Amino acid sequence: MATSAEGRRSPRTSRTKEVPPAPTQAVLHEAALAYLARSAATAAGVKKTLERRVANWAQRAVRSGRDVETVENEASRAREAIAPVVARLREVGLVNDAAFANARARSLSRSGRSRRAIEAHLTAKGASEEIVREALPNRHEDELGAAITFARKRRLGPFARERDELTAADRQAAKQKALATMARAGFDFRTSDRVLRMDLEQAEEHLREHRRGEF
Repeated sequence: MATSAEGRRSPRTSRTKEVPPAPTQAVLHEAALAYLARSAATAAGVKKTLERRVANWAQRAVRSGRDVETVENEASRAREAIAPVVARLREVGLVNDAAFANARARSLSRSGRSRRAIEAHLTAKGASEEIVREALPNRHEDELGAAITFARKRRLGPFARERDELTAADRQAAKQKALATMARAGFDFRTSDRVLRMDLEQAEEHLREHRRGEF
């Protein structure tokens, strides 16, 4: 039986029709809202997410057989729509780098992240140097609380198992290893040493205060 022209259509042509148009500003705005509904972000974070969405669309379009130059032109127009989307989100308060940095810094500190680790995290998220500086915990007690939380999670110092049963030499070796672990996490020697010298009761009291946000 003869095959119709429609039936002979190539798989490539069929796939081309399945690729949606390049993301419009409205589509990108909805994508940004969906992203922010899952997690707060900086303006740079939203911009990066939308750029990735456009790049993914372009890759799919090219793989489907569309002309590369045409796809790049459409993707370029889509990327131009990202800045107005981000600007609008900032205008209505859905994106606020300072608020994001402050909230994230407090959360990370209470979860046991050092000041240095928090700084690296916020910088990676796209917060400016000034905003990062303002958001970082400044008091030594903030860093101490974070260090105690970290030690508890890693079973270091006062939280180490069978600590009292170790010989003096083994305790010293364990302390040196713990100091190295805390240094890699970004805690300075003074803070780390103070934590590792605490007994369990002292550490847990500091930890309770840190969790209440009194530091």
